Amino acid sequence: MSDKRSSSPSSSRQRPWLWGGLMAAMASLLPACKSPPRPPEPGPGSAVQGPSAGRPGSSDAATPRAYRQDAARHLYAQNAPRIYQGQLPAVLYAIGVLEVDIDRNGRVQRLHWMRAPRHAPEVIAEIERTVRAGAPYPVPARMGKVTYTDTWLWDKSGKFQLDTLTEGQL
Repeated sequence: MSDKRSSSPSSSRQRPWLWGGLMAAMASLLPACKSPPRPPEPGPGSAVQGPSAGRPGSSDAATPRAYRQDAARHLYAQNAPRIYQGQLPAVLYAIGVLEVDIDRNGRVQRLHWMRAPRHAPEVIAEIERTVRAGAPYPVPARMGKVTYTDTWLWDKSGKFQLDTLTEGQL
């Protein structure tokens, strides 16, 4: 006669902790699967290089939206201590939408505020200074020149995230 202990309905009722433990373990692993975006480590042959490299890296982006990723990573790499880590608070000090024209050499040609945080003129000035100081940007190799738009999410601490690489809000 075969052993029927493993297939009896009472065996699953005797170990509810097993299923509960398994579900809790799986639930705790799900958030670990998503890691926040990190700026790339500059290195030899890197597509995005800072001004200390003497010349800008290049971007293979074919659209302004794709180039925005390269520009955001470039700004994050140059401003690492100023990037707000983690999710931003529910209420931000300032939000601005800035359009940036980049020429074929990665230089900033024009800044145009689509939505300026007028209640915080110091933030407007600091964002403009940060964008200009970020030049040269990755050369838009496939487009020749590019106009891209990004949203600046500014915390009262003076740290920021760009909407392109944001970790979200609480």
